[in-house]
Amino acid sequence: MDDLTGFQRDLLYVIAGADQPSGQDVKDEIETYYSSEINHGRLYPNLDTLVNKELVEKGQLDRRTNYYEISDHGRQAIEERREWEQQYLND
Repeated sequence: MDDLTGFQRDLLYVIAGADQPSGQDVKDEIETYYSSEINHGRLYPNLDTLVNKELVEKGQLDRRTNYYEISDHGRQAIEERREWEQQYLND
């Protein structure tokens, strides 16, 4: 997880908090959080990076729509990140 960009981490968290969201669902959620439009050229390569790093699994809903699902490795990475963050918040 330490080699992900902040944007990729945010995508991972959005996917972890949803039930097999489509790319459009992820885009809508991240645009709400960032309060700005995210173009496809930024979104999908970053989703593919998460898939390639085996943090997210990608499936097909239909011929035009993919869904994304957090993998066990992705959940573990989030838990490790949260533990790391917690050490700095518990003073």
